Amino acid sequence: MPLNYKKVPAIEKCFSILSLMAQAKRPFGYNEIVKNLELNKSTVFNILHTMNDLGILEKGPDGLFRLGPRLFILGKAAAGSSELIQTIHPYLESINNKFKLSTFLGILSNHDVVILDKADSAQKIKISSEIGMRISVLAGVAGKALLSQLPDADIDQILSQISPKQYTPRTIIDKGAYKKELWRVRETGLAYDREEYIEGLIAVGVPLQTNREDLQAAVWSVGLKQEFREETMTQIAGTLLTMVNEIHSRFSMSSLPSRQMNEMLN
Repeated sequence: MPLNYKKVPAIEKCFSILSLMAQAKRPFGYNEIVKNLELNKSTVFNILHTMNDLGILEKGPDGLFRLGPRLFILGKAAAGSSELIQTIHPYLESINNKFKLSTFLGILSNHDVVILDKADSAQKIKISSEIGMRISVLAGVAGKALLSQLPDADIDQILSQISPKQYTPRTIIDKGAYKKELWRVRETGLAYDREEYIEGLIAVGVPLQTNREDLQAAVWSVGLKQEFREETMTQIAGTLLTMVNEIHSRFSMSSLPSRQMNEMLN
């Protein structure tokens, strides 16, 4: 027996906007959405900015709206329906089990790093960072791995809007020196944090090339200083680089997020 209920037009309009973006696989401007979907301008305006506040959409510095980080979080909650997370998670578990280090997957969202997934069960002391947590992009190793994927002009724009904060005596606060760090990450494929964010903690990370200008992802491992002796640092760095090569050979990374979004929205 069919249920007697009234459809909520606003929800249908929200999903029409999300579906439009998912199918086109690119950002959209406000006027373009109004034109494509033939919706009321004020309705579209309110929906876009509400979804932006919720993290479902994300408004970039270019004024365009794109699918936001919260969709990835929802994908994780929906029985692991995110193909990106499903692909990376076994590597997180493997690294965690092998090196007893907390290991994370995250993406860049405006000026923040958003943690999408983690593996941290195989050690006595856990690094307290939860899925969905937002961290300043200039705080620690993840930001280096993510920002290294951006064009220099975008990096300069971000550094003009926010300045490095002195978290510890080792934090790099000079913007020129920080940019040189990002160039080293580009050259080597490895990012390091030697007590720059939290004293006593060391981290190493790698950028994940997604072949999408609007999606930067990274994996990083964090542990106590005494766990990161030079030999261990070399081993974990090699493992992370091998992981990156395997992921790139198994998948066309440019298709991962778009397939994920289609699965989540259809």
